[in-house]
Amino acid sequence: MTIFLIGFMGSGKSTVANLLATDFIDMDAVIVDNIGMPISVYFEKYGEPAFRQVESKFLKTLALSGKIVSTGGGIVSSKENRRILSESTSQVIYLKSNFSDLYARIMSDKENVRPLFLEHTKEALEVIYESRTTLYEMVATKTVLVTDKRPEDIVKEIQL
Repeated sequence: MTIFLIGFMGSGKSTVANLLATDFIDMDAVIVDNIGMPISVYFEKYGEPAFRQVESKFLKTLALSGKIVSTGGGIVSSKENRRILSESTSQVIYLKSNFSDLYARIMSDKENVRPLFLEHTKEALEVIYESRTTLYEMVATKTVLVTDKRPEDIVKEIQL
């Protein structure tokens, strides 16, 4: 069974996915490899609707992979992606945290600089966070609160 990890940037999707399976699939990395450019460049060149179409194509394929898949934070922005996640037989695990903790993580992460973070104020990011929260909850088959938890503890909770 495929397991999709969803959640806002900084929620630990890639870290947790790597602990669940060393051969996990980073969906954004797969997309970057296939489009031949960073997602931020693709967004700038072709726009978000075009990116979400590409994302949907890969989401359908990955739903059949039987792997652990770490998605991009905006995966739920597309109605088509929400449909795919809801209708698949995959487990969709929402790694949930409050905005202030996520913002602190993003600020301190110097390795993984996120374009959305660089392009928006804290207040604008919080609006995006709030708008996505309901969408994550809508498609999730399981929600795991990650605030103040070590990645290993999150993995244990997922495996229950």
